[in-house]
Amino acid sequence: MNKYMSNFWSRSDLLAKTPWFFHPVTILAISIGLIAMFLFLSLYWFLKVTTDLENLILKFNIEAGQFLISRTWLVVVVLSVLVALTSAGIFIIFLYLLKTIQLYRLQHNFINNFTHELKTPVTSLKLYLETFLKYDLSKEDQHKYIRYMIQDVGRLSDNISRILNLARIESKHYAGEFAPRNVYEFILNLVDENRHVFIDADVKVLPPKNGSIVCQVNDVLFEMLIMNIITNGIKYNNSDKPVIRISFKRIAQRVEIYFQDNGIGIRKNQLNKIFKKFYQIGISDNMTAKGSGLGLYIVNNIARIHSGKIIAHSRGAGKGSIFTLVLPVADDSGSS
Repeated sequence: MNKYMSNFWSRSDLLAKTPWFFHPVTILAISIGLIAMFLFLSLYWFLKVTTDLENLILKFNIEAGQFLISRTWLVVVVLSVLVALTSAGIFIIFLYLLKTIQLYRLQHNFINNFTHELKTPVTSLKLYLETFLKYDLSKEDQHKYIRYMIQDVGRLSDNISRILNLARIESKHYAGEFAPRNVYEFILNLVDENRHVFIDADVKVLPPKNGSIVCQVNDVLFEMLIMNIITNGIKYNNSDKPVIRISFKRIAQRVEIYFQDNGIGIRKNQLNKIFKKFYQIGISDNMTAKGSGLGLYIVNNIARIHSGKIIAHSRGAGKGSIFTLVLPVADDSGSS
């Protein structure tokens, strides 16, 4: 029952956001009306109108050839327009159906994977707590298990935060405060403060060559953006030690921030899809996707909130990726 109700509400939300003139039911009704009009006009013209025109030709002694030619072209043009409109309506309904099916599949994958993302750390926490109750552990083992539990709590917190922040980020009218920040120092401090999160990875921030670079950023959102890109490069990585290199390049009144990793790479046909909501890339052809499919979607929206954009580059599967964050540069005098 829950599955069918979920499908119903997801489709209802999609229909509610569709303008009435583009609603599939409206388009279907118009298409049926056009088909009916097409049949009616066909019968009307070739039965009644033909008889009337023949009477006029006899009455006014008009040359039948020229008149019938004009009449034929009129019929052809009008009927062609009706057929074109009918075909367009049916085609739009077909596209809408395909998008609905695609959305359902994405949501289904999201629910499955996100449930897994929540269940895994909860199961792990339960196992560690049961271990504490059953066994008299040494202090060293206690500290080890506590560190594991902190990591699991962090995973839970990250997933919950993504869901809670998704709605306000999607609004594209985020009302948070923006302030001038030296983006190099901001990212460097963020990485240093989260070394415990990247303990199994080599994350290095390279200083810009052209001095300090200042941008107007919202601290909370910008931190979320950076953390999502870095953790994405670590998560989608089969190397013995994930490597992330963050570098900067100023071009006129904008800065390009490069996040280069040695991960699994991205196929060319996926480069434009990875920023879509719920879209996920499998680790390999024989493995299921990781994560919730929201990380890069959130990154893309936060970049837009900062009047910037995020671009993905990759030489292909297994060859790593480069994510380029493009932001407008602020007045250097306001650096902090």
